[in-house]
Amino acid sequence: MAALGWLTPRRRSATARSVLAGEASAEAARKSSQEATVSEISEDSSEEPEFPVLGDEKAAAFFDLDNTVMQGAALFHFGRGLYKRKFFETRDLARFAWQQAWFRLAGVEDPEHMQDARDSALSIVKGHRVSELMSIGEEIYDEYMAERIWPGTRALAQAHLDAGQKVWLVTAAPVEIAQVIARRLGLTGALGTVAESVDGVYTGKLVGEPLHGPAKAEALRALAAAEELDLSRCAAYSDSHNDIPMLSLVGHPYAINPDSKLRKHARKLDWRLRDYRTGRKAAKVGIPAAAGVGAVAGGTAAAIALHRRRR
Repeated sequence: MAALGWLTPRRRSATARSVLAGEASAEAARKSSQEATVSEISEDSSEEPEFPVLGDEKAAAFFDLDNTVMQGAALFHFGRGLYKRKFFETRDLARFAWQQAWFRLAGVEDPEHMQDARDSALSIVKGHRVSELMSIGEEIYDEYMAERIWPGTRALAQAHLDAGQKVWLVTAAPVEIAQVIARRLGLTGALGTVAESVDGVYTGKLVGEPLHGPAKAEALRALAAAEELDLSRCAAYSDSHNDIPMLSLVGHPYAINPDSKLRKHARKLDWRLRDYRTGRKAAKVGIPAAAGVGAVAGGTAAAIALHRRRR
Protein backbone atom coordinates (compact mmCIF):
# COMPACT_ATOMS: atom_id res chain seq x y z
CA MET A 1 0.00 0.00 0.00
CA ALA A 2 1.67 3.21 -1.14
CA ALA A 3 1.37 6.18 1.22
CA LEU A 4 -0.14 9.37 -0.22
CA GLY A 5 2.40 12.12 -0.65
CA TRP A 6 0.59 14.67 1.48
CA LEU A 7 0.18 12.27 4.39
CA THR A 8 3.70 12.68 5.74
CA PRO A 9 4.43 11.98 9.43
CA ARG A 10 5.50 15.59 10.01
CA ARG A 11 2.22 17.00 8.77
CA ARG A 12 -0.11 14.60 10.53
CA SER A 13 -1.36 15.21 14.03
CA ALA A 14 -1.05 12.37 16.54
CA THR A 15 -4.82 11.81 16.36
CA ALA A 16 -4.80 11.68 12.57
CA ARG A 17 -1.97 9.15 12.62
CA SER A 18 -3.88 7.01 15.10
CA VAL A 19 -6.99 7.09 12.90
CA LEU A 20 -4.97 6.24 9.80
CA ALA A 21 -3.18 3.39 11.55
CA GLY A 22 -6.47 2.06 12.92
CA GLU A 23 -8.24 2.18 9.57
CA ALA A 24 -5.30 0.61 7.75
CA SER A 25 -5.10 -2.19 10.29
CA ALA A 26 -8.86 -2.81 10.18
CA GLU A 27 -8.75 -3.00 6.40
CA ALA A 28 -5.87 -5.47 6.47
CA ALA A 29 -7.61 -7.55 9.12
CA ARG A 30 -10.86 -7.78 7.19
CA LYS A 31 -9.08 -8.82 4.02
CA SER A 32 -7.28 -11.65 5.80
CA SER A 33 -10.08 -12.80 8.11
CA GLN A 34 -11.54 -16.24 7.96
CA GLU A 35 -15.05 -17.15 9.02
CA ALA A 36 -15.21 -18.50 12.55
CA THR A 37 -16.89 -21.86 12.95
CA VAL A 38 -20.26 -21.24 14.56
CA SER A 39 -21.24 -23.85 17.12
CA GLU A 40 -24.75 -25.20 17.20
CA ILE A 41 -26.93 -23.32 19.68
CA SER A 42 -28.52 -25.39 22.42
CA GLU A 43 -32.28 -25.09 22.73
CA ASP A 44 -31.96 -25.18 26.51
CA SER A 45 -31.04 -21.56 27.19
CA SER A 46 -31.03 -22.14 30.92
CA GLU A 47 -27.71 -23.99 30.59
CA GLU A 48 -26.01 -21.21 28.61
CA PRO A 49 -23.28 -19.27 30.40
CA GLU A 50 -23.96 -15.61 31.09
CA PHE A 51 -20.92 -14.60 29.07
CA PRO A 52 -20.02 -14.95 26.31
CA VAL A 53 -23.59 -14.97 25.07
CA LEU A 54 -24.18 -17.89 22.74
CA GLY A 55 -25.08 -16.89 19.19
CA ASP A 56 -24.73 -13.12 19.70
CA GLU A 57 -23.69 -12.02 16.22
CA LYS A 58 -23.29 -8.41 17.31
CA ALA A 59 -20.54 -9.40 19.77
CA ALA A 60 -16.87 -10.18 19.19
CA ALA A 61 -13.71 -10.49 21.28
CA PHE A 62 -10.44 -8.58 20.89
CA PHE A 63 -7.18 -9.84 22.38
CA ASP A 64 -3.90 -8.02 22.81
CA LEU A 65 -0.99 -10.30 21.90
CA ASP A 66 2.21 -9.62 23.86
CA ASN A 67 2.01 -11.00 27.42
CA THR A 68 -1.77 -11.46 27.02
CA VAL A 69 -2.02 -14.30 24.52
CA MET A 70 1.68 -15.07 24.36
CA GLN A 71 4.55 -14.80 26.83
CA GLY A 72 6.94 -12.07 25.77
CA ALA A 73 6.94 -9.90 22.66
CA ALA A 74 6.06 -11.35 19.25
CA LEU A 75 8.47 -8.96 17.54
CA PHE A 76 11.36 -10.27 19.62
CA HIS A 77 10.59 -13.91 18.75
CA PHE A 78 10.21 -12.93 15.11
CA GLY A 79 13.59 -11.18 15.32
CA ARG A 80 15.18 -14.36 16.68
CA GLY A 81 13.87 -16.25 13.70
CA LEU A 82 15.12 -13.67 11.23
CA TYR A 83 18.54 -13.67 12.88
CA LYS A 84 18.69 -17.44 12.53
CA ARG A 85 18.06 -16.90 8.82
CA LYS A 86 20.85 -14.30 8.64
CA PHE A 87 18.61 -11.28 8.06
CA PHE A 88 20.76 -9.18 10.40
CA GLU A 89 23.91 -9.22 12.54
CA THR A 90 24.78 -10.23 16.10
CA ARG A 91 24.68 -6.70 17.52
CA ASP A 92 21.05 -6.40 16.43
CA LEU A 93 20.19 -9.67 18.17
CA ALA A 94 21.76 -8.39 21.40
CA ARG A 95 19.55 -5.30 21.21
CA PHE A 96 16.46 -7.44 20.63
CA ALA A 97 17.46 -9.59 23.63
CA TRP A 98 17.85 -6.55 25.89
CA GLN A 99 14.49 -5.11 24.82
CA GLN A 100 12.76 -8.42 25.50
CA ALA A 101 14.41 -8.84 28.90
CA TRP A 102 13.48 -5.30 29.89
CA PHE A 103 9.88 -5.86 28.79
CA ARG A 104 9.59 -9.03 30.84
CA LEU A 105 11.22 -7.54 33.93
CA ALA A 106 9.38 -4.22 33.92
CA GLY A 107 6.11 -5.62 32.63
CA VAL A 108 5.39 -2.41 30.72
CA GLU A 109 5.96 -1.16 27.20
CA ASP A 110 8.61 1.55 27.08
CA PRO A 111 8.00 4.00 24.17
CA GLU A 112 11.71 4.37 23.40
CA HIS A 113 12.23 0.60 23.31
CA MET A 114 9.17 0.20 21.11
CA GLN A 115 10.40 2.91 18.75
CA ASP A 116 13.84 1.27 18.54
CA ALA A 117 12.33 -2.17 17.93
CA ARG A 118 10.00 -0.78 15.27
CA ASP A 119 12.79 1.06 13.43
CA SER A 120 15.03 -2.01 13.60
CA ALA A 121 12.32 -4.26 12.22
CA LEU A 122 11.50 -1.86 9.38
CA SER A 123 15.13 -1.59 8.34
CA ILE A 124 15.50 -5.36 8.42
CA VAL A 125 12.50 -6.14 6.20
CA LYS A 126 13.01 -3.27 3.74
CA GLY A 127 13.35 -4.66 0.23
CA HIS A 128 11.95 -8.09 1.13
CA ARG A 129 8.71 -9.42 -0.30
CA VAL A 130 5.64 -9.60 1.91
CA SER A 131 5.02 -13.20 0.82
CA GLU A 132 8.55 -14.15 1.92
CA LEU A 133 8.03 -12.77 5.43
CA MET A 134 4.64 -14.47 5.72
CA SER A 135 6.18 -17.83 4.83
CA ILE A 136 9.03 -17.35 7.28
CA GLY A 137 6.52 -16.27 9.91
CA GLU A 138 4.86 -19.69 9.73
CA GLU A 139 8.18 -21.38 10.49
CA ILE A 140 9.03 -18.96 13.30
CA TYR A 141 5.68 -19.56 14.95
CA ASP A 142 6.48 -23.26 15.24
CA GLU A 143 10.05 -22.60 16.40
CA TYR A 144 9.54 -19.92 19.05
CA MET A 145 5.92 -18.93 19.59
CA ALA A 146 3.67 -21.99 19.79
CA GLU A 147 4.99 -23.12 23.17
CA ARG A 148 4.60 -19.62 24.63
CA ILE A 149 0.85 -19.31 24.19
CA TRP A 150 -0.92 -18.87 27.55
CA PRO A 151 -3.36 -21.82 27.85
CA GLY A 152 -5.72 -19.76 30.03
CA THR A 153 -6.03 -16.94 27.52
CA ARG A 154 -6.35 -19.43 24.68
CA ALA A 155 -9.28 -21.01 26.52
CA LEU A 156 -10.96 -17.60 26.85
CA ALA A 157 -10.63 -17.05 23.10
CA GLN A 158 -12.02 -20.50 22.41
CA ALA A 159 -15.05 -19.78 24.59
CA HIS A 160 -15.93 -16.87 22.31
CA LEU A 161 -15.41 -19.00 19.21
CA ASP A 162 -17.58 -21.75 20.67
CA ALA A 163 -20.28 -19.13 21.28
CA GLY A 164 -20.25 -18.32 17.58
CA GLN A 165 -18.39 -15.03 17.93
CA LYS A 166 -15.46 -13.71 15.95
CA VAL A 167 -12.14 -13.30 17.76
CA TRP A 168 -9.44 -10.87 16.67
CA LEU A 169 -5.89 -10.22 17.79
CA VAL A 170 -5.14 -6.51 18.21
CA THR A 171 -1.42 -5.81 18.46
CA ALA A 172 1.37 -3.36 17.73
CA ALA A 173 3.26 -6.26 16.12
CA PRO A 174 3.40 -6.29 12.31
CA VAL A 175 0.05 -7.35 10.89
CA GLU A 176 1.68 -10.18 8.93
CA ILE A 177 3.01 -11.76 12.14
CA ALA A 178 -0.33 -11.22 13.85
CA GLN A 179 -2.19 -12.87 10.98
CA VAL A 180 0.03 -15.95 11.15
CA ILE A 181 -0.55 -16.30 14.90
CA ALA A 182 -4.30 -15.73 14.57
CA ARG A 183 -4.56 -18.34 11.83
CA ARG A 184 -2.55 -20.91 13.75
CA LEU A 185 -4.74 -20.39 16.83
CA GLY A 186 -7.90 -20.73 14.78
CA LEU A 187 -8.97 -17.14 15.40
CA THR A 188 -10.90 -14.97 12.97
CA GLY A 189 -8.14 -12.55 12.08
CA ALA A 190 -5.79 -9.87 13.33
CA LEU A 191 -5.29 -6.15 13.47
CA GLY A 192 -1.65 -5.08 13.58
CA THR A 193 0.81 -2.41 12.54
CA VAL A 194 0.75 -2.03 8.76
CA ALA A 195 4.10 -1.67 7.02
CA GLU A 196 4.01 0.06 3.66
CA SER A 197 4.63 -2.12 0.61
CA VAL A 198 4.71 -1.38 -3.09
CA ASP A 199 4.12 -4.22 -5.54
CA GLY A 200 4.45 -6.68 -2.68
CA VAL A 201 7.83 -5.33 -1.48
CA TYR A 202 8.38 -3.55 1.86
CA THR A 203 9.51 0.07 1.57
CA GLY A 204 10.77 0.40 5.16
CA LYS A 205 7.98 2.83 6.12
CA LEU A 206 4.72 2.51 8.05
CA VAL A 207 1.16 3.32 7.04
CA GLY A 208 0.15 5.73 9.80
CA GLU A 209 1.78 4.73 13.08
CA PRO A 210 2.24 1.57 15.17
CA LEU A 211 -1.04 0.08 16.35
CA HIS A 212 -0.47 1.03 19.95
CA GLY A 213 -2.50 2.82 22.61
CA PRO A 214 -5.15 5.12 21.08
CA ALA A 215 -4.52 3.62 17.61
CA LYS A 216 -5.87 0.28 18.85
CA ALA A 217 -9.08 1.96 19.94
CA GLU A 218 -9.40 3.57 16.50
CA ALA A 219 -8.87 0.17 14.86
CA LEU A 220 -11.62 -1.36 17.01
CA ARG A 221 -14.03 1.40 16.08
CA ALA A 222 -13.28 0.96 12.38
CA LEU A 223 -13.60 -2.81 12.50
CA ALA A 224 -16.78 -2.70 14.60
CA ALA A 225 -18.38 -0.34 12.10
CA ALA A 226 -17.40 -2.54 9.16
CA GLU A 227 -18.57 -5.72 10.90
CA GLU A 228 -21.72 -4.10 12.32
CA LEU A 229 -20.75 -5.00 15.88
CA ASP A 230 -22.15 -3.53 19.07
CA LEU A 231 -19.07 -2.67 21.15
CA SER A 232 -21.14 -2.64 24.34
CA ARG A 233 -21.64 -6.39 23.80
CA CYS A 234 -18.00 -7.06 22.88
CA ALA A 235 -15.06 -8.11 25.06
CA ALA A 236 -11.42 -6.98 25.07
CA TYR A 237 -8.43 -8.50 26.85
CA SER A 238 -5.02 -6.95 27.59
CA ASP A 239 -2.14 -6.91 30.07
CA SER A 240 -1.08 -3.28 29.58
CA HIS A 241 -2.34 0.07 30.86
CA ASN A 242 -1.49 1.37 27.38
CA ASP A 243 -4.57 -0.51 26.18
CA ILE A 244 -7.00 1.21 28.54
CA PRO A 245 -8.44 3.19 25.56
CA MET A 246 -9.25 -0.11 23.82
CA LEU A 247 -10.56 -1.80 26.97
CA SER A 248 -12.76 1.21 27.75
CA LEU A 249 -14.57 0.90 24.41
CA VAL A 250 -16.17 -2.48 25.12
CA GLY A 251 -18.81 -3.63 27.53
CA HIS A 252 -16.70 -6.52 28.83
CA PRO A 253 -13.08 -5.45 29.53
CA TYR A 254 -10.64 -7.97 31.01
CA ALA A 255 -7.22 -7.34 32.54
CA ILE A 256 -5.05 -10.37 31.73
CA ASN A 257 -1.66 -10.72 33.47
CA PRO A 258 -2.00 -6.99 34.17
CA ASP A 259 0.79 -4.53 34.84
CA SER A 260 0.48 -2.54 38.06
CA LYS A 261 -1.24 0.47 36.49
CA LEU A 262 -3.81 -1.65 34.67
CA ARG A 263 -4.43 -3.76 37.77
CA LYS A 264 -5.15 -0.61 39.81
CA HIS A 265 -7.40 0.80 37.08
CA ALA A 266 -9.26 -2.49 36.65
CA ARG A 267 -9.93 -2.83 40.36
CA LYS A 268 -11.19 0.74 40.55
CA LEU A 269 -13.68 0.12 37.73
CA ASP A 270 -14.50 -3.45 38.80
CA TRP A 271 -13.17 -4.97 35.59
CA ARG A 272 -12.52 -8.70 35.55
CA LEU A 273 -8.93 -9.82 36.13
CA ARG A 274 -7.14 -13.02 35.18
CA ASP A 275 -3.49 -13.80 35.95
CA TYR A 276 -1.96 -16.91 34.40
CA ARG A 277 1.62 -16.25 35.49
CA THR A 278 3.21 -18.55 38.05
CA GLY A 279 6.12 -18.14 40.46
CA ARG A 280 5.38 -14.48 41.09
CA LYS A 281 3.84 -12.38 43.77
CA ALA A 282 0.48 -10.97 42.75
CA ALA A 283 1.90 -7.47 42.37
CA LYS A 284 4.77 -8.60 40.19
CA VAL A 285 4.36 -8.50 36.44
CA GLY A 286 7.72 -9.56 34.98
CA ILE A 287 9.85 -12.63 35.59
CA PRO A 288 11.77 -12.82 38.89
CA ALA A 289 14.69 -10.39 38.86
CA ALA A 290 17.36 -13.04 39.33
CA ALA A 291 16.02 -15.08 36.44
CA GLY A 292 15.74 -11.96 34.30
CA VAL A 293 19.32 -10.89 34.92
CA GLY A 294 20.46 -14.42 34.17
CA ALA A 295 18.54 -14.41 30.92
CA VAL A 296 20.08 -11.12 29.86
CA ALA A 297 23.58 -12.18 30.85
CA GLY A 298 23.23 -15.53 29.16
CA GLY A 299 21.83 -14.07 25.97
CA THR A 300 24.44 -11.34 25.79
CA ALA A 301 27.29 -13.75 26.53
CA ALA A 302 26.06 -16.10 23.82
CA ALA A 303 25.86 -13.24 21.34
CA ILE A 304 29.39 -12.05 22.18
CA ALA A 305 30.78 -15.56 21.93
CA LEU A 306 29.13 -16.07 18.57
CA HIS A 307 30.52 -12.76 17.35
CA ARG A 308 34.05 -13.71 18.44
CA ARG A 309 33.84 -17.06 16.68
CA ARG A 310 32.89 -15.30 13.45
CA ARG A 311 35.79 -12.81 13.60
